[in-house]
Amino acid sequence: MIALNIAWTHLTSRKRQTAVSLVGVVLGVAFFLAVLALMRGSEKDFIARLIDNSPHITVSDEFRTARLQPARVRWPDDLVEIVGLRPKNETRGIRGWRYRLGQIESLPGLRAAPVLVGSAVLLFAGQEQGISLSGIVPARMRGVSTIEEKLVEGSLDDLEANPGGIIIGAGLAEKFSLRRGSTVNLVAGGGSNRSLTVVAIFRTGNAGYDESQTYVLLKRAQLLLGRPDRVNRFIIKLADASQALLVASRIEAMGTYKAVSWAEASEDILNVLFVRNVIMYSVVSAILLVASFGIYNTLSTIVMEKTRDIAILKSVGFQARDIRHIFVLEGLIVGTLGSVLGLLVGAGLMQLMASVQIRPPGGTAMVNLPVWWGGEQFLMAAGFALLSCLLAAWLPARKAGRLHPVDILRGAT
Repeated sequence: MIALNIAWTHLTSRKRQTAVSLVGVVLGVAFFLAVLALMRGSEKDFIARLIDNSPHITVSDEFRTARLQPARVRWPDDLVEIVGLRPKNETRGIRGWRYRLGQIESLPGLRAAPVLVGSAVLLFAGQEQGISLSGIVPARMRGVSTIEEKLVEGSLDDLEANPGGIIIGAGLAEKFSLRRGSTVNLVAGGGSNRSLTVVAIFRTGNAGYDESQTYVLLKRAQLLLGRPDRVNRFIIKLADASQALLVASRIEAMGTYKAVSWAEASEDILNVLFVRNVIMYSVVSAILLVASFGIYNTLSTIVMEKTRDIAILKSVGFQARDIRHIFVLEGLIVGTLGSVLGLLVGAGLMQLMASVQIRPPGGTAMVNLPVWWGGEQFLMAAGFALLSCLLAAWLPARKAGRLHPVDILRGAT
């Protein structure tokens, strides 16, 4: 209690320097918190958009590694060479897809939908456009895709009720002057030609996707692409997207088909985010580091001015560790007050940033700045501030503890 009273007296005796140090910590914590909230918010918003607009896991009719030929499996140590053998033409797709889909759905916490993806050409009024054709089951697609949320006209129910229907993007509709109810011709890769009716139109904001992606019923796609009873994709959505890598490896272990998680497919983007986080934490940490120099300066000045007080304290029985405790307490007081006030100011800055609306370049709608309100960042800001203040106070405290009272009182210093 005595050490705390002395520490408080030292700080209040130099109000201007103490106030400057305190303001430095307050601003450091506030800006640390505001910048961290904005950067974390933008990261989480970006990842959420990335995850929402793509499957958590995609199982395709490909293999991660090439399959060995039967002869190589039978005689692994012998030289095997087969000349003039032509591989048998097979219909591409996932073999026994219903059974494999059932296997995947037996895993907890996921939903899956079969899809047949192929290429086709859309013809209308003498114009043609290469498109990506996806055959889907609407009832299953609702649970794994956000496509229904992107529909600006029509619904998935309209596609389910109309076997000859097609869903197109807004970019394609604008390019061909199509609207709901228009009839278009579709020529698939195998030469199949069908007339389809536009039953719904979607808009994702991705120009390339909106101009090239189309959806039809799975059975219609199988007929158009000449792949009866075949699918070549399983689109999977997880309850916890962070488990995508683990679940993808489990799915691959069930069979030989390749399962790619969103994290694997976006590895380069995640690496960029990691580097950005390193830069962000370096910058915001530097803010508090600069503020800690103010505390160091204040306490160093107090040590220089209070040498006689330190000598008197030691002469009446205070030990070196007691003197160190006094100056560490001074750093702790400034750090605690600065952290509390800084968190309040930082929360105000976060609220102000969250209310700011901007229009992205090329965008049509106003968006709010993404601000993350996670409790861990408040703890991180306060904890880092206290740690910086204690470290800044330690060197002056150590110097004060080493002062010899006899030398001071004799005027040797």
